[in-house]
Amino acid sequence: MSAAGEKNLTPMEVSLVHHVNHRGRKKKLADICFVLNIEDTHVVSYALKKLVKMGYVVSEKVGKEVFFATSDAGEALCERYRQVREQCLIEALVESGTPNEEIGRTAQLLRVLSGLYDQAARAGASL
Repeated sequence: MSAAGEKNLTPMEVSLVHHVNHRGRKKKLADICFVLNIEDTHVVSYALKKLVKMGYVVSEKVGKEVFFATSDAGEALCERYRQVREQCLIEALVESGTPNEEIGRTAQLLRVLSGLYDQAARAGASL
């Protein structure tokens, strides 16, 4: 994230700001934890409070639920990071000679395998 201009974020905070920014929708703490597969909501809550304090995330209380969304500064940070990441990825793809379609198929397979692994881990934990 330092290449995008922010040097003070932990890896967890980077993941959180990207997930909160994803699809431009407000998200609840429980949903964020579920998608990122983080069981300790206190860790996520603390990191989100830090991101709110830094101005990258905003929170809104609706009833008993708190919803999180990226601020304009958070969206801009994610966009700068996306540009840096894309530039690095394109350079690596050109050097590797791997067709884009093959990379897409591989990414899809990795998502499926990751889901199966998570499912097996949950099943194993309940034995």
